[in-house]
Amino acid sequence: MAAAEAMTENSTWELPARIEPAEELPAFHRLWLGFMAARMGVGVVLLVLLGGLMLAGFTSVNGWQLALCGAYLLASVAVRMFARPAMPGRTFDPQWVSTIGIDLLAFSTLQFLQAASLNYAPLYALPVLTASVLGSFLLALGTAAGVTLLLLIDGWLQALLIGDHTGPLVQAGLSGGGYFAVAVLANQLSVRLAREELAARRSRSAIRTQAHVNEVVIETLTEGVLVVGADWQVHAANPAARQLLGWQAREAPASLALISRPGWKPLVALAQRTFADQTSHAAELALELTRGERLHVRVRTRLTPPQDAYADALCVMFLQDLREAEARLRTEKLAAMGRMSAAVAHEIRNPLAAIAQANSLLAEELSDAGQQQLTTMVRQNAQRLSRIVDEILNLARLQQPSTDWLELDLAVDLFAREWSEQNKPGERLRLSLASDAAWTAFDGEHLRRILVNLLDNALRYASPAPGAIVVATQMTGEQARLHVWSNGAPLDPGVQRHLFEPFFSSESRSSGLGLYICRELCDRHGATISYTRAPAPDGSGRDGNQFTIAFRTRATVLPGALPFATIRA
Repeated sequence: MAAAEAMTENSTWELPARIEPAEELPAFHRLWLGFMAARMGVGVVLLVLLGGLMLAGFTSVNGWQLALCGAYLLASVAVRMFARPAMPGRTFDPQWVSTIGIDLLAFSTLQFLQAASLNYAPLYALPVLTASVLGSFLLALGTAAGVTLLLLIDGWLQALLIGDHTGPLVQAGLSGGGYFAVAVLANQLSVRLAREELAARRSRSAIRTQAHVNEVVIETLTEGVLVVGADWQVHAANPAARQLLGWQAREAPASLALISRPGWKPLVALAQRTFADQTSHAAELALELTRGERLHVRVRTRLTPPQDAYADALCVMFLQDLREAEARLRTEKLAAMGRMSAAVAHEIRNPLAAIAQANSLLAEELSDAGQQQLTTMVRQNAQRLSRIVDEILNLARLQQPSTDWLELDLAVDLFAREWSEQNKPGERLRLSLASDAAWTAFDGEHLRRILVNLLDNALRYASPAPGAIVVATQMTGEQARLHVWSNGAPLDPGVQRHLFEPFFSSESRSSGLGLYICRELCDRHGATISYTRAPAPDGSGRDGNQFTIAFRTRATVLPGALPFATIRA
């Protein structure tokens, strides 16, 4: 079994990660570099040693020995520069000729010729260790056997010279046996090293994969996640937390402490309780992000235990915008309410039709003007209820409503005046109609309902000053726009994010469906509705809350078409 073969079993993929440069190379590669450096070091030592002896006047050292050492050094440098470590298999790899083969040849030549009368047998440890650590078990045994054979041959030659056939051969046999033991032990240690590195790499790969998965999950969480240390330093923050807290992207977590923002004091107090009690806590907090802007959040804390004696515990804080939670609850309500409202609207149709029919029969029998006026009111309100039922059923069935071509200024003027007659805003309402007789594709009753909803909201929050509410139309390029502006107080950013969601309202008495229905009706006609804090459209320069509807328009009137306001008139 090869030591490096265990390394080749590592077929798991690894996610890119920030690791130290030393960890980028496998152990086999690092060991190969170490042995190549050792070979070059041996070559330098031999060259310097024999060169020094030659300069000192030793006659047993000559030029060809120095040339052999220089050639060995050059060969070692060439292998280090141009060769690459190859994972040896069960068969012989020719690449080992350039390392083990050259070592055996050079060291054997010096040993047999007794250059400078030195014993070069210890140098055989280098090729034996190279084969044992970087090669297979068979290569290690083969190299040890080759070294033993060379030592026995050298011992036999020495025995012939001195006439003693026992000492040199026994010494060579003992050295060979030692090399066999070194080969076996070194090979087994290298195999174990390879297995441990393989297990470490697989564990590191699994840890990195899990870390990447955790990072992706945390990044995509709708809940904000803050990781805070006992020194109040922010160690990490996901995008949701940054958005909730108004955290600028250029601010790195490590550069910001939790206690650096006065509005975050409730978070500091909750984290302090978590560290003091060594347990989890939950609370609903009000954070002041900017002057006049308060964020209501539900916070849960968890304490991570220290991993070792040098690490500190961390407090993980989960932040949830209370309005987001309420919006999800409202969405769930909407799913149930949608089904129920469709069923109720269907059941209302029959009694409503009966009321309308009975009112018509009653109107034929009555002659008094006051009574006729009352029946007219019943008829008009029954018709309006019928239209509301149709709208609810259209929303439930996802049907496209009928579309009129309206002359925007005339329609808005008619609907605004009708609303003014009922609500008596007086001089608070101001009209500024300048859409250049643009024609818009919109159902008339739907536009009436949208405008009434927006005007009701404006009247609720506007001041009593003249011109506190402005209804304006204009052409922007080729698109007609309707603005409903009021001089109310600015909306909280948390409220702005949920304005058009169903069942969302800043008042407990409101159903929270008005702006949602406006958005749905606009979507059905290809229009868009939006909110912004903007100057008054009458040019007075006053800041206020403005709702804008952008319509589909037609530059010219269709042949034979009449504006909706004209038809009603």
